[in-house]
Amino acid sequence: MKKFMAEFKEFALRGNVVDLAIGVLIGGAFSTLVGAFTDDIINPILSAFSGGSELGWFIEIGPVKLLIGAFISAVINFIIMAFIIFTIMKSLNKLMSLGKKPEAPAEPTTKECPFCKTEIAIGATRCPNCTSQLDS
Repeated sequence: MKKFMAEFKEFALRGNVVDLAIGVLIGGAFSTLVGAFTDDIINPILSAFSGGSELGWFIEIGPVKLLIGAFISAVINFIIMAFIIFTIMKSLNKLMSLGKKPEAPAEPTTKECPFCKTEIAIGATRCPNCTSQLDS
């Protein structure tokens, strides 16, 4: 049981799990904030176009009532959340790349034969295509 608890503690306190938990909490907070923005600001603007006091667009097909207004509100909510997450991730990626040094270009592994202009190995002393003697 002690080994199990030690493994669980190591897993739970690993950086990725803690980062994920923080991300979920911040995502929940953003979701609440965006939901309030959509409900309190966007929906009243959309309801002005429908002429009602609430965003109550719907279609009735027999006993089924399709809530078009609620769906539009959810789509707007999703688009705002996706934009916020995209902006945050783009900012974080840019911030993370600031400290990194650019990678050095790799050493060439081939060269061009001066006689036949084909690509050959860098250490070749004779071209395999035209059999010309190459300067090292």
